[in-house]
Amino acid sequence: MSNALKTKAFLAVMGLLASIAAAEPASALDKVTYGTNWLAEAEHGGFYQAIADGTYKKYGLDVEIVQGGPNAANQALLISGKIDFYMGGPQQEIDAVKQGIPIVDVAAIFQKYPQVLIAHPDAGVEKFEDLAKLPTLFMSKDGYITYFEWMKANFPGFKDEQFKPYNFSPAPFLADKQSAQQGFLTSEPYEIQKQTGWEPKVFLLADAGYSPYATMITTQTSLVQKNPDLVQRFVNASIEGWYNYLYGDNKAANDLIKKDNPDMTDEQIAYSIAKMKEYGIVESGDAVDKGIGCITDAHYKKFFDQMVQIKLFDADTDYKKAFDSQFVCKGVGMALKK
Repeated sequence: MSNALKTKAFLAVMGLLASIAAAEPASALDKVTYGTNWLAEAEHGGFYQAIADGTYKKYGLDVEIVQGGPNAANQALLISGKIDFYMGGPQQEIDAVKQGIPIVDVAAIFQKYPQVLIAHPDAGVEKFEDLAKLPTLFMSKDGYITYFEWMKANFPGFKDEQFKPYNFSPAPFLADKQSAQQGFLTSEPYEIQKQTGWEPKVFLLADAGYSPYATMITTQTSLVQKNPDLVQRFVNASIEGWYNYLYGDNKAANDLIKKDNPDMTDEQIAYSIAKMKEYGIVESGDAVDKGIGCITDAHYKKFFDQMVQIKLFDADTDYKKAFDSQFVCKGVGMALKK
């Protein structure tokens, strides 16, 4: 074969290889699943944002959000390895340590737990301590054994006789002006105002000192050990998603939220975002200077100590096994804030 023919053949092969390379992605995306703790809502917005605007893809990830809800068991799916990450909470993870279940928090999107107590505007309740004067507090069983125990231990006047079961309807509260009910900052106050036309008094437990993180990125300890790069990429991309959701164009993310949860409305989403910003749910404490998602030992220990105080956990429980702060507090995404 002549040199000219050899050159033509070589160029043909190179052209074929180039066309194949162009037709295939440069590298396959890592498939990742993230299980939430409830139906799609603005409180999950940053994760949907990172899907909608391509942030996860930029980090080499193909992320599927697995919705939580009344009948979901996403924590069990995490423990069994059916999903990669879960929207856990410190109480769950410390309890897992107690039971010898190897799961760990690697990021805390909510620096403040958005649990609130809600009172009527004309009930004479002006500050958190005034709630102790009300004869009735509607709370769930979980609330009764956690934050209500904390309230009784730290504020005079709260007593068991105030407790009445909360059935997740505002009707009993609305019918009794000398009562308060539990709720989430981003949802129940909106629904009450929508139904009644008046604005309820809202008291965020975090601002009274109750200190758990919330909306965690939780995973199996084995994934942290075997593939820390994947964990870091998911954490970084999720953090960037939250900055873009709070401060950028979040319409596409909200469209995905409404697709997953058709009952969600634009008005509810807008209210939730406004309240998360107003009360520093995502950005407060360590997250202000170190970035969204920050976990510190001091903050985690404060909550653990509160739970030891009310005898929910033993003092010798190794709470440090419940979290791993190596992936956060690095200022990731802060430049995206406008």
